[in-house]
Amino acid sequence: MMTLIKNRNILIGLLIISILVVVAVFAPYIAPHDPIAANPQIRLEPPSMDYPFGTDHMGRCVLSRTIYGARISLFIGLMVIIGSLLIGVFLGTISGYLGGLVDDAVMRLVDGFLAIPSMFLALALAGTLGPGLFNMAVALIVVEWTSYARLVRGSILSIKEKEFVEAIRCLGAGDTYILIRHILPNILSPLIVIATLGIGYAILAASGLSFLGFGVQPPTPEWGSMLDDGRLFMRKAPHIMIFPGLAIMITVLAFNFLGDGLRDEMDPRFAKKEAELNA
Repeated sequence: MMTLIKNRNILIGLLIISILVVVAVFAPYIAPHDPIAANPQIRLEPPSMDYPFGTDHMGRCVLSRTIYGARISLFIGLMVIIGSLLIGVFLGTISGYLGGLVDDAVMRLVDGFLAIPSMFLALALAGTLGPGLFNMAVALIVVEWTSYARLVRGSILSIKEKEFVEAIRCLGAGDTYILIRHILPNILSPLIVIATLGIGYAILAASGLSFLGFGVQPPTPEWGSMLDDGRLFMRKAPHIMIFPGLAIMITVLAFNFLGDGLRDEMDPRFAKKEAELNA
């Protein structure tokens, strides 16, 4: 645990993510104004003391909308990763452990999804299902689960042939016991790393879908839709796009920092390289 705390990337990532979580949870108490209330009399105002991030084209407080937008972004990131993990781990486990026709069927399904560019597939699904938070999450889960299935399958194929697994099987242990107690715990480290990095990607992808009109719909504050709102006023009032854009960038960077730090600490290959460099 102390080793993880000493890693600079992990510290930076956790600090930023902790701040974002606090902001999202206590948004009603932190936001200075109602994020939905419009006031045309103060539309497109630049940053000021009353409105630190300025106002948008409808006179809404950009700071308040950015704060509330953290709720949507973090929620969609967690929702997508949890859904992707559930599907990917299940299919990857039965594929790698059972092998044979099951493995062939699952891998051909994965290959079929990977043959289509991920963002194009997400756009097609979101357009078919219609705009909305839930539909956007479903579209991203359908795109994301394949990477977890491939990772789990590859790890299980490697671990199930190890001597300790064969020894446990010879003692009479069942497949379920072997999977739950001995195989799955050994693949947690790479899963944690890829899931952490995946949250950042899910937030970025969700913002992209909302920017294109397939995600969260107005007037709900969401960073991607805020970028779309400010697109027509980019020259006259650039602050409408700058602050939600910075929020997306900082959030994605925080999860990337955390994921990179966890990879360095949990992957023995990276730990060995770091030890060699410090020697």
